[in-house]
This record gives sequence, structure tokens and C-alpha cells, in this order.
Amino acid sequence: MAKIKYADLRDKVIETCLAMNEMGINQGTSGNVSVRTDEGFLMTASGVPYHKMKREHVVEMDLDGGYRGDYLPSTEWRMHHDIFKTRPEAGAIVHTHSIYATALACLRKDIPAFHYMIGVAGGPTLRVSAYEEFGTQALCDTMLKALDGRMACLLANHGQIAFGPDLDKALWRAGEVETLCHQYWAASLAGKPVILNDAQMKTVLARFKSYGKQTDELEKGDAVSVMPPVRRDAPGKNARNGKKSGKAKH
Repeated sequence: MAKIKYADLRDKVIETCLAMNEMGINQGTSGNVSVRTDEGFLMTASGVPYHKMKREHVVEMDLDGGYRGDYLPSTEWRMHHDIFKTRPEAGAIVHTHSIYATALACLRKDIPAFHYMIGVAGGPTLRVSAYEEFGTQALCDTMLKALDGRMACLLANHGQIAFGPDLDKALWRAGEVETLCHQYWAASLAGKPVILNDAQMKTVLARFKSYGKQTDELEKGDAVSVMPPVRRDAPGKNARNGKKSGKAKH
């Protein structure tokens, strides 16, 4: 039996699809997932239920609009293709029709900075695109406008799309978008949410560059989102008081 290409990565795509449904941010086969490869990207096949998905149902595609294998990719393949082609920082993409994100997308209103976590989208608002039909180049074009300077957006009368450096981060961002939409919905029912101003969001966005990163993931110049506690067991330090260890002087 021939060895299947990108086997581990295909398994991770399937795992992400199952997690998406378990999180409650997707229903049936409406959403889709993709991940970048050295030669293009892998993405979910069209119409295959996630609980029945096998490695061969994760379709290999290139950045010229071609695919390999016996299964057609999702009808939304163009959105994934265009993000990978124009946004080199995108390593994986999650598209869902999550309930609250879709409901607010039907209102066609950008979600303002009612909560600082709106910064997970990459800016001071969560934008909504103009409406275009699913699977079309027109939808991709309006999506890319909404994603300018952003890593997630709502798609008018459709759903949401989010990307990240890997599948875990893309799924996390899609989950955060749905939570934010739920919170904004609830806050709007209770009254008129107080919106954070541009200055407040500017500092939040600067700190978000290091949000959720461990020390080995930080890039030079990243602002530390929250000052960490003192590490007591750092190499070359006394575990009790954080001072450098060494021989006592006499």
C-alpha cells in the first residue's frame, strides 16, 4: 500500500474538524478547514461528514487552483486559496457558520471594540464583508477587503472565517470570534455597550502581539502582554529567592 502524502497533517485537519463540531461552532458539513503545505495546501473535501472523514478526504491543492486525488475540495476552496496566496503569515484557515457570528453577519454591521478581546481579529473592530454568493471569486474579493489588516472577519449572510499560523491557533481564533459575537449579542440586548476608544485599543493591540505566547515564541520587540511573575527555578539561579547561585564568599 502506497504511503499517503502529508499523512500526519491530514490527521490534524480531521482532528480540527471534529473539534470544531465538538466546540459547537459548526454544524454538519457546512464549515471547512485547510492547512498550508510546502506545495500549496490541504483542505476538507466537499460534502463528507467529519465523523466519516478519512485521510483521502483531505484534498491536496496547489496555489494555481488545481487539486489531486479522487475527491473534490470544498466548494469554498477559493477563499482558502486566496488567503494562502495573499497572506503569507496564514498557516491554517477555519471557516464556519457558527450561530452568533452568522446571526450578526446577517445584520451586516462591523462589531466594535465593546471588549478588548476584539483584538484577536487583528484590529479595533471585527469587520463584516459585503455579500456575495458562496463559492464565487466575488466572495473571495470582498472577503480579502474585510481581512485587510485582520486575521478574521464575518461574511455577510454567511458565517465567519479565521486564520492563524497553525491549525490550533486558527481554531482558537474562530472560537474566540464566536464567543465575542455571543457576548456582543447579549450586551446589545441588555443595553448599549460602551465602546473602547482608539487609544485604549492601540495599547491592547500592541500587547496582543505576545498574547498567548511562551517565552520561546516571543519575537524581538514584542511587548509583553502581562508582566510575568519571577521564575524561581531559572537556570543559574537559586530556586528559593531567584538570586544567582554560586559559592559563598569567605
